[in-house]
Amino acid sequence: MAVALRLQRIGKPHQPYYRVVAVDHRRAAQGKPIEVLGSYNPRAEKAKDKVVLDTARVDHWLSVGARPSETVATLIKAANKAAAK
Repeated sequence: MAVALRLQRIGKPHQPYYRVVAVDHRRAAQGKPIEVLGSYNPRAEKAKDKVVLDTARVDHWLSVGARPSETVATLIKAANKAAAK
């Protein structure tokens, strides 16, 4: 099974809010995820509140071959940068 790390939108219209999920890459965008790894709120005022990730679980999925989408890869880098500060 090929696993992808991608965003799943759960917000209301005009109020986007996303979950970062591990999901079988063949499932639909709104399909049931294998695991929820965090969240992304683009409307948050503070940068540290925008991305919340369980980095241990993200590292686990990356180590077993999961492929992040371009956006999720950027969010992982941002979360790692924020954690390093």
